[in-house]
Amino acid sequence: MTAEQHAALPEYVVVRELRYRISRPGFRTRSVTLVTTLLDPEIYPAQALAELYAARWQVEVNLRHLKQTMGMKVLHSQTVAGVRKELLVFALVYNLVRAVMLETAKRAGVPPDHVSFLDAWRWLRSPWDERESPPVTINPLRPGRYEPRVRKRRPPEYPVMTKPRVELRKALLEKSLAA
Repeated sequence: MTAEQHAALPEYVVVRELRYRISRPGFRTRSVTLVTTLLDPEIYPAQALAELYAARWQVEVNLRHLKQTMGMKVLHSQTVAGVRKELLVFALVYNLVRAVMLETAKRAGVPPDHVSFLDAWRWLRSPWDERESPPVTINPLRPGRYEPRVRKRRPPEYPVMTKPRVELRKALLEKSLAA
């Protein structure tokens, strides 16, 4: 942030603080504090904001599907136009998978979020020879679920590339000639 941008910021921001409790049989009661800039309690009731906050988990799951399941973790294009095309293709395929999930959910009589994204994704990637609707895995509704943010595997023990490849090759060559 530049000094001009910092100077343009307001001196303070008015926020609204909400506290509510989450009680589930068999679990400890949790107290949640939610801070928001949505100040009007009539337009934004506390209960509605609490429900939105609880639904954020599905947003995390959907982003994980894009980045990990579909492989959008690293974009491969090197131009702005290429990155836009790549993002549009990912969005198109993601929406196609969600359409398959919706159709499958209608046939099974369940909400679309209960249909396995991975099953729909695999079904779309399989050969297109006169096939039936995808075999469905119906996931149960698990409210209040949370998972630790940890890595399952250690990353490779190589340093991060911080210089252009040409410079790194040159340094490696000089190092091997000096030895």
